[in-house]
Amino acid sequence: MSTPTSPGAAATSDPRPDELVAPRAGARSLAHVMPAVASALGTDLPGAAQARALLDLPAVRRVCVVLVDGLGHLNLAERGGHAPFLRPLLAASQPLLSTFPSTTATAVAAFGTGRGPGETGMLGYTVRVPATGRLGNLVSWTDMPVATQWQPHPTVFERLVTEGVRVTSVGPARFHGSGLTAAALRGAAYVPAESLAHRVDAVVRALREPGLTYLYWHDVDKTGHHHGWGSWQWGEALTELDGELARLARSLPRDTLLLVTADHGMVDVDPARRRDVGTDPVLGAQVATTGGEPRALHLHVEDGVDPQDVATRWRDELGDDAVVRTRDEAVDAGWFGPVEERVRPVVGDVVVAMTGAATVVDSRTQTPASIALRGVHGSLTAREMLVPLLVLG
Repeated sequence: MSTPTSPGAAATSDPRPDELVAPRAGARSLAHVMPAVASALGTDLPGAAQARALLDLPAVRRVCVVLVDGLGHLNLAERGGHAPFLRPLLAASQPLLSTFPSTTATAVAAFGTGRGPGETGMLGYTVRVPATGRLGNLVSWTDMPVATQWQPHPTVFERLVTEGVRVTSVGPARFHGSGLTAAALRGAAYVPAESLAHRVDAVVRALREPGLTYLYWHDVDKTGHHHGWGSWQWGEALTELDGELARLARSLPRDTLLLVTADHGMVDVDPARRRDVGTDPVLGAQVATTGGEPRALHLHVEDGVDPQDVATRWRDELGDDAVVRTRDEAVDAGWFGPVEERVRPVVGDVVVAMTGAATVVDSRTQTPASIALRGVHGSLTAREMLVPLLVLG
């Protein structure tokens, strides 16, 4: 079975796509981006100067940060023919590590706060809420507590505004005031815009004044989920993105730093290697609740059950298709960064990271459409964990 490698090595050379890359303190990561930007803009937030030195950003008056959902470093490298603007920037760059799980809610919270999931409590697509025992959804914010209670740490946006920096966030209208936005990205002045072209236009207008402007784009991830990142449809989505980012770069004021990054990468999975906790008597035994997602699962076991027994059974059953750890083992390995006591019960009694093209679903709580997705993410493989940091200006 593969074992997670040092992320320090992953930051300087591309590992094999299936190689496992675990988070580790000190590695260049998505959580460093916004603190580094804060320092580049002249603020003195705690830890910002160290993050800026790690990412080697210059001092500037204006910064535009673009986060592309689902644009993994290796995905972009392998489909770079569709991205003539981004491809040379990628060649001159070093990737960052995403979070575990390598999924939007978890990674965007680390990006927005500069903190790992063990501090934010943003531990997957779905999480078990200790107060209710029910599964909550961190993307739709269904069956979740108030966002500022679940994730109480200030965002970098909030801290920048307190320092007198103008911060603008550009994204779809439906995200304005959403639970995920409140948890991970609160504090910015929000400008709604739907199409990518309209979002680029809004960013250019916002950057007439010094400060930070943030742009989010989701269609690369959406297309990958439905068609796979290796599909022609994904290539077209990348081409559209590349063209608009090239137009954005041409339109920026001279003293602007442009950063393009992502929350996670993506793998195309094999339906023949899909298992279902809801119907499988071996995997489903003694498992009360399955949180997370098909590539990164939090198993909460039934009362009185020893998690080690469940972990051993899953290891024996899945073999090389998964890395299985108890909660204590996963926390001690640093998969979630420092873990606060209030967050510890949110972590599964057993944590499962899938490998290769395998998934484990739970038909008791997941819809047929979500189970059938072609492209997914969440685990520790390099294709899922490495994200680009492309810098211009």
